[in-house]
Amino acid sequence: MSNPGIDDWLQTQQGRYVMDWEMERIDTLVVDLFGYNALQLGLPELDLLAHNRIPLRQVAGETGKVDVVCDLRELPFAANSIDLVVLPHVLEFHDNPHQILREVERILIPDGQLVVTGFNPLSLWGLRRRLPNCPTGFPCNGSYISVLRLKDWLQLLSFEVDRGSFGCYAPPFRETRWLKRFHFMEAAGDRWWSFAGGVYMLRAVKRVRGMRLILPPWEQSNAPHKALTPIAQKGIQDRG
Repeated sequence: MSNPGIDDWLQTQQGRYVMDWEMERIDTLVVDLFGYNALQLGLPELDLLAHNRIPLRQVAGETGKVDVVCDLRELPFAANSIDLVVLPHVLEFHDNPHQILREVERILIPDGQLVVTGFNPLSLWGLRRRLPNCPTGFPCNGSYISVLRLKDWLQLLSFEVDRGSFGCYAPPFRETRWLKRFHFMEAAGDRWWSFAGGVYMLRAVKRVRGMRLILPPWEQSNAPHKALTPIAQKGIQDRG
């Protein structure tokens, strides 16, 4: 996953507008999560685990200032070894998002938690990509994944989505004055069209179903009891 324009975008007012919302929501979710190992995949420019209390927090990715340089499709971590994974805007900018999710499911412990953020195709941000003269750089160059589709993928991997939220309802303006002018859409969007936020965040929990042994229906054939032979009492009585 390589997005040459992401560094410049993060310095724009639009980038700060999106990341401020996401960092606030992620901090609220991860601040009370405990465990031994936490992992952030992608977006090493931001420390999204800063407010988490897990002692070992690492950032992994294919490029940038990361703790672990790796292919996100083959994570170099043992199975059932990570308590928390944060996945910020990775799936829509990678050519194999299904494999990344499979790897995340593999390394998470049972009841481990996954936090995913993404751009919403059913929003003004998604509509902007379909209009003429749309910019070709980040974030318009991704393959946006809808929340319903992402939930289906997670369900197939035995994840249970327990929380989600939308944000950034203002149109994808780059200038500060226009973003401020449409700031009223944040409160209105949460109330009237909550599904149409420019970005979304989901938290899912890895569930491991318990096994139940089903034994074959053994046929227990009862052996016939031997009939008791009555003792002839007549001879004994005659002798008496």
